[in-house]
Amino acid sequence: MERLSHFRQGNRIGGEGNGPPRTFAQKAIARAAGVDSVEIGEVVDVRPDVVLSHDNSAAIGEIWRQFGQERVAIAKRLAITLDHAAPAPTTRHAQNHADIRRFVQEQGIRNFFEVGRGICHQVLSEEALVLPGQMILGADSHTPHFGWLGAFGAGIGRSEVAALWATGELWLRVPESIRIDLEGDLPPGVTAKDFALRIIGDWGADGGLYASVEFGGSGIEALSIDARMALANMMAEFGAKSAYIAADGKTLAYLEAGLELRASEGTVGDAGQWRLLPDEGAEYSATYRYGAAELEPVIACPHTVDNVVPLSEVAGVRVQQAFIGTCTNGRLEDIAAAAEVVQGRRVAEGTRLLVIPASSMVLQEALREGHIEALVAAGAAIGTPGCGPCMGNHMGVPATGEVTISSANRNFRGRMGTKEAEIYLANPAVVAASAVAGRIADPRSLD
Repeated sequence: MERLSHFRQGNRIGGEGNGPPRTFAQKAIARAAGVDSVEIGEVVDVRPDVVLSHDNSAAIGEIWRQFGQERVAIAKRLAITLDHAAPAPTTRHAQNHADIRRFVQEQGIRNFFEVGRGICHQVLSEEALVLPGQMILGADSHTPHFGWLGAFGAGIGRSEVAALWATGELWLRVPESIRIDLEGDLPPGVTAKDFALRIIGDWGADGGLYASVEFGGSGIEALSIDARMALANMMAEFGAKSAYIAADGKTLAYLEAGLELRASEGTVGDAGQWRLLPDEGAEYSATYRYGAAELEPVIACPHTVDNVVPLSEVAGVRVQQAFIGTCTNGRLEDIAAAAEVVQGRRVAEGTRLLVIPASSMVLQEALREGHIEALVAAGAAIGTPGCGPCMGNHMGVPATGEVTISSANRNFRGRMGTKEAEIYLANPAVVAASAVAGRIADPRSLD
């Protein structure tokens, strides 16, 4: 890993018009603000293409009603998903869902996704509701997820979302940008999750605070779509305002499938019509360069996501629960990796393995390819697509004193619902191997 100078030099790529070189964030915010250009640090009013909320929509609605409006201003730009406590684990959660359904019907919100469809970030990606160069603001901290497709995604508070419901506009400060390059192909056993944890471990959980993190290099281009989603998603744990990976042929092919599903709704245009690329020579507050060959499987240890060590340092730690899922690592590639590890093996006595696909589409494909069958045969429990135990609501809350190894994104004390429990974060193959071994284990050394 190498830290480079604060300014990149060279020819501009993807720039349009004259003026100084600009970062992706500058271009995306200028587009959303309807102006030619913006400066880093400038505060501007933007009109996002999509406004995201989930089970917190009822609480947002209570704030929005204080505006005295009968109708939201931007019903066509809203997307609401029931995913955080789905299916509802208590009467209180069920009433919350009922209130949201009534609101959706009253306001005529078309982009509503019921219990079982999956996690908001995965579902909106599959539905191609956000396209390269567009802006999505969401009442969920992991909205930087949409950087995987070259969009500007940022998490905001409930009050800010209520303001968007009322006006369609919100002010944003143009963030500084950090450039992170990855060169070469990831070694066997190393994933985008390991790379993300390595970044956070190297520079701290606040190392990207309110920054737009731009990824580039041959190693990023080589990543699959699922891996790109995991990488951009984890930048929320770096403190980033947004993340960005340039949309390429892989990205556009993925989105075209979603656009075909929406063709009956009158969707017009192609997936790349608003694609934006940063300019060479744009201003970065920091630039980091990694060689893929130097990376290895790593673990984030309790109780902070930047407490990152090589897998070998914690191998052997006893685990009672292993969890594969969440908006970071609940996709087909992750479930396939876990199924390959457990094939022909059984989950260790005294350990339980929970697998929750990120969406119904992921679940269906995993069923077709035989991954679910392999996991169930090994003793895994399969949950309804959604967030599951990630935020500590249900479907896998640990007991006092238990240790969980998880493919999720956060491990602070009490994250999964129990303060007196420990959470280790790892890539899905390591989680599966640990379930089989009953202890934190490297899948490459199971035999």
